[in-house]
Amino acid sequence: QVQLVESGGGSVQAGDSLRLSCAASGRIFSNEPMAWFRQAPGKAREFVAAHLNWSSGSTVYTNSVKGRFTISRDNTKNTVYLQMNSLKHEDTAVYYCAAGPTSTTYNWHDYPYWGQGTQVTVSS
Repeated sequence: QVQLVESGGGSVQAGDSLRLSCAASGRIFSNEPMAWFRQAPGKAREFVAAHLNWSSGSTVYTNSVKGRFTISRDNTKNTVYLQMNSLKHEDTAVYYCAAGPTSTTYNWHDYPYWGQGTQVTVSS
């Protein structure tokens, strides 16, 4: 059984940093995208960042987080991270880890495996 378990959320002030972790078990995702999505109250789930595969190290970010967030991956631990710096109030959301699409995609519908979510709250 595949499980993704997120950790690292919390409540911070604008300008602070947080590091989210997502540990996968039950399956190795070395050559498949692992990504972070977020959902704010009353809004649709949106793509944040993806680490496309271990061998290429390619990463993709939504424009609003470029230069502030960094996604990384440790295949020895089957874990993906999201380092979030210079946090803004508008980053407040539940952040979800997702994995395992069959192609490079930023559409949450295409990701079969999901974590339970971790709350990030940024006070302005």
